[in-house]
Parts: sequence; structure tokens; C-alpha cells
Amino acid sequence: MSAYSYSIDERLPPGKSESFRSRWRRFFMNQLTSLSIFLMVSLLVAIVLYPYMVVNVPSGNVGVLWLRFRGGTVLDPRQLKEEGLRIISPWNKLFLYDLRLQSTTDTYNAISKDGVSLTATISIRFRLKHDAIPQLHQSIGPDYIASLVRPEIGSRMREVIADYTAEEVYSTKRQEIQDRIRGHAEAMLGGKMMERTAEESETGEHYRIPLNAMLNLIDTLVLGMELPPTVVNAINRKIEQYYISEEYTFRVARERKESERKKIEAEGIREFQTIVSQGISDSYLRWRGIEATLQLSQSTNSKVVIIGGGKDGVPIILGNVDSPPPTAEKAPPTEGDKPPRPTAATPAVAAEKTPPVTTPEVPRALFPFPLSVSDIETFFSRLSGISIPTGSGTAAAPTPK
Repeated sequence: MSAYSYSIDERLPPGKSESFRSRWRRFFMNQLTSLSIFLMVSLLVAIVLYPYMVVNVPSGNVGVLWLRFRGGTVLDPRQLKEEGLRIISPWNKLFLYDLRLQSTTDTYNAISKDGVSLTATISIRFRLKHDAIPQLHQSIGPDYIASLVRPEIGSRMREVIADYTAEEVYSTKRQEIQDRIRGHAEAMLGGKMMERTAEESETGEHYRIPLNAMLNLIDTLVLGMELPPTVVNAINRKIEQYYISEEYTFRVARERKESERKKIEAEGIREFQTIVSQGISDSYLRWRGIEATLQLSQSTNSKVVIIGGGKDGVPIILGNVDSPPPTAEKAPPTEGDKPPRPTAATPAVAAEKTPPVTTPEVPRALFPFPLSVSDIETFFSRLSGISIPTGSGTAAAPTPK
């Protein structure tokens, strides 16, 4: 019996219909199998070659293409791979370089001018230049920081610090030192060349480019200087003594200014006394005394003052110039003499035995010496603290305020 005993199409003979369907099915199965195998192989190859063919260039970076079979590094800056997704041949390579501002911090050892060993921490900030990236890659390589930047900055730093003492490095010359390090490093980068002759290249490409055309040095910052502890203590003590000396210098200058000020003040007081002494008369002082007496009479204080005795009725302390001059002192009594017996006719003698009320001491003559403002103010301040009761030539016992 035949393998295809029935036929879908009844218009064709059964044998012919089975033969056509069999060939078509075998062809379709063969093509489907081949297509499946091809897709599987392609997918496997894509998975394997994806890291070698698809390269993502990050922001701020640029890629240098290296051709395995066509002369190596592409030196043309126009063929650099910019930011984004880039597809290359799997046998080629793409090297990425960061064009943004970079910073590296390192510690270097150095010896100062006076032979002190110290440690300096320096931060270097720089940027790579776009058009010189292919030459930088070919002549120095991706490890340019360890190969170029750090050794050169360390060498320049040691040269600069050798010109300064430990005290200058530690305290006063730090800004100058970091500026000189940067200047020496830039001079070095401009003086050294990276070159390649035409004989060294299969394609005849050649270049001669200075290092400062590859790298732009922004600045060098001295972050710290570490000296031996004994040296640091000695420097601190010296600086402390220096500022103490400066303090005494300012003190002397201040005292000199104060002396000049007092001299000017004394001259002013002398001129004032000269002017005032010429304008003060007895009548003026008597008038001022009357004014003070009126103010004392209006005061609410309960102090006591003895008034009267002057021809103008002013207080005794002001009117003593009009009182009769004192009599000559009597000779001391002899042994035969006896003190007179007190009688009622001599009340003044008995009154002298009672303690009188004290009054401010005033010279016998009315201001026979040059007056100053402070003397006059003291004089009237004493008067202002005394109250005068009505009546003349009377006295009362002092009472507290």
C-alpha cells in the first residue's frame, strides 16, 4: 500500500498529489532548519562580539581608534570618536581619554635650604588637549599621570623647596612656593618634545610636539607641609617671641602718643588759666558767691553752714577777705599767770570750747594762685552740698539726710 493513500485534491491522481506534497515539505523543513541554525549562530556571535564591537563613549571623553591591520593608532584628530555609542570592528580597539578637569594628590619628600627633611602634600589640577590625544596615546599612553605628571611635579617641587628655609616653607612662603612649582613645571613641559620620525611609521606620518601642547597644567596647590615636631616647636616659639616684641613696639608708640596728648592738654590748661586769671575780679567772685548762696538756700538738704561776717552778707568762706586781719598771737602764759575765769560777759571764749561745725578749707587770701577749671568746679561743688538756713550768724546741729 502507498504511503499517501488519500488525496485532498480529488481532481489530481492520488500518486501525483503525494509526490508534490512530499517534495514541498522536505524543502520547507530543510530551509527552516538552516534558518534556525543561522539565527542561533548569529545570535551567539553577536553576544560574544558585542563587547568588542559596541563602545559607549561617556560624556567629556574621547576615543582614540587603534587599527590592528591598518597601521595602528589613527593620528588624525578628526577621526577621534566623540561622545555616544560607537561601533567598531571586533579586531580593532578604542581607547578612552577624559578631557574634563582632572586632579591628583600626592605626597613628596624634600629637603629645605637649611637641611631639614620635610614632607609636602601637593594637589595637581590639569586638562588634556583634544587635538593632541592621538600623539599622547602613542608616545605616553593611558597611564600618563604616573608616567609624566607625578614625577615631573615632584622633581620641580624638590628644586623649589631647596631654595627656602624650613621656617619660610612652614609659615611665610607657601603661596610663593606653589606659584614657583607651577611655573617650573610649565617651563619643563614646554621644553620637552614628543616626536616620531617618518621612518618609524609605515604610512610616513610623523610629528614633533611639546608636552604642554598635550597637557594644560591649571595649578599646583600645596595642601600641607609636615616638618619634624622639634623644628615646628622651635618655629612656633620664635614666631611667638616676634609678636611679643611687636606688642612692646606698639606699646612704646602708644605711650609716646599719650605723652604728646598730655603735653597738648597741659598747654591748653595753661592758656586757659592765663585767660581766666585775667578776667576774674573780686566783684565777679562775690557775685558768684551770692548766686551760690541763693542756690543753697533753695536746696532741700538738711546740712548746716555758718554764714554772715562779710560786709556783703555772703558766706564766711567767701567773705573772709573783708574780715579784719588776725591779731598777733599772744605769748604763752608763764607759771605765775593764771587763765582768766570765764564770766557771762565773755560768751565767745566759752563758745570756742565747743566743737564748731567744720567747713571746707579755703585759703586765707581769695584765690591768690592761678585757677583751673577743676579748682573752680570743686569749689562750687562743695558749696552745692551745703544748705543755708534763714538768718545770719546762727548755727544748728548737723542732721543726716
